[in-house]
Amino acid sequence: MKHVSAIIFGAAIIIAAYFLGNAYVQRANPPQIISVTGLGNENFTSDLIVWEGQFSANSTVLKIAFDQLNNDKEIVRQYLVSKGIESASIIFNSVQTTEMRDNQYENGNYVGSIFRGYQLMQTLNIESENVALIESVSREITELLNKGVQFNSSPPRYYYTKLADLKIEMISKATEDARIRAEKIAENAGSDLGDLVSANMGVFQITGQNSGEDYSWGGAYNTSSKNKTASITMRLEYKVK
Repeated sequence: MKHVSAIIFGAAIIIAAYFLGNAYVQRANPPQIISVTGLGNENFTSDLIVWEGQFSANSTVLKIAFDQLNNDKEIVRQYLVSKGIESASIIFNSVQTTEMRDNQYENGNYVGSIFRGYQLMQTLNIESENVALIESVSREITELLNKGVQFNSSPPRYYYTKLADLKIEMISKATEDARIRAEKIAENAGSDLGDLVSANMGVFQITGQNSGEDYSWGGAYNTSSKNKTASITMRLEYKVK
């Protein structure tokens, strides 16, 4: 019985020594990893434009204001169609009605308000793939003033309908860029590049070309520039042989 206990005790010491020795070797020779970041970017031109504007009418009589707004709406519609914009692309939104009042004060205290009339406002939205046409019309829209319509135009917004395909292409470019960097680092260290351990995609950014825009941690998405630059980063980790 004593011999069996001694054998078991000896075996336990040998096993413990093996694991401790192996742990020491692993600590002394940690796995060699190269971490690199690759960049993929692409310049592109927007193929979709969204343009919005609004016009209004004022009167102390609601029906008069509404009739004036409808008259202006038809003038705006005919003008846009005459410029080559398809009628189906012109979306008129619901009319917004606001009562205009002047606040009255006595000795600095509010005592009520006086009714001044109604303001009716209507917005329109145009979405088109004919970017050049909508750009041109948006710059000439002040011609409506000659027709008695005060039209307030918002700056056009630009989008790209093939963004998903572009993103895939950029991920491929960023990954290839990172791999080339890793190979160069391994070569300069006199080693060979091993298996890929991990790959993490960075933030997708869209900025205006030559705009000097700052990148955002959450991802910039420029809509004010027709010509844009998209960029993405890929962080790769490789083993070194």
